[in-house]
Amino acid sequence: MDDIINISSQLGRGLGITITILIASALFAYLMGFIAGLSRLSKNVFLRKFTGLYIEIFRGTSLIVQLFWLYYAIPMLFGIDLGSNWVIGVIAIGLNYGAYLSEVVRGSIISVAPGQYEAATALNMSSTQRMRLIIFPQAVRMMLPEFGNYTIQMLKGTALVSLIGLNDILYYGDILRSSNLSQAPLIYIVVLGFYFLLALPLIFATRKAEEISKKGVAS
Repeated sequence: MDDIINISSQLGRGLGITITILIASALFAYLMGFIAGLSRLSKNVFLRKFTGLYIEIFRGTSLIVQLFWLYYAIPMLFGIDLGSNWVIGVIAIGLNYGAYLSEVVRGSIISVAPGQYEAATALNMSSTQRMRLIIFPQAVRMMLPEFGNYTIQMLKGTALVSLIGLNDILYYGDILRSSNLSQAPLIYIVVLGFYFLLALPLIFATRKAEEISKKGVAS
C-alpha cells in the first residue's frame, strides 16, 4: 500500500499537464471539427477539396508521426516555431481528432431527415436560417455520443505528449520505472488507474449524450 501511495504521489505531479492538454486539445478539436465539417458541405469546390485534403492527411497518418512532424520536422525544415511543447501537443491532438470529428459533423447534418429541409423551405427560410434554426440543433444531438467517444480517445492520446518532453502522468511513470525496474508492473497498473479515473466522468457524460441523442430528433 505504501508503494502505491508513493507512486500515486509521483504520478500526480503530471496530472495538471494531462488535464490541461486534454481540455485545450478537445476544444481545439471541436472547433476544427465544426469548421471542417461545415466546409465539406460548402458549395465552394476549392474549400471542399482543401478541407478534404486536411481530413485525409490527418486521418490517414499516425498521431505520433504528426506530433514529431510538428515538434521536430517543421521547425528544422521551414524554420517555423510553433510554440512551446504544450502548444504543439494541443495542436497535434486537436488537428488529428478534429479531422475525425469533422466527419461526425458532416454525417450528422446530412442525416437530418429531408422533410426538415422541405418544411424549412416551405416557411420561406433562408439557407442560413434553415441551418441555424432547424437542421443544426437536430444534428448536434446526433453528434453528442461520438464527440464523447472521441474525447475519451483524446484522453488516451495525451499520453503521447511525454515523447516531446511534457511532464504528464506517463512521463513520471517512465521516470519511476527507469529508476526501479522491479516495480514496473505496479507503476503501470497505477498509471492505468489514473487514466481510468480521468475517463470515468467522460464515460458517464457520453452515456448521457446517448440518451439525449435518442430523443428530440424529428424524422
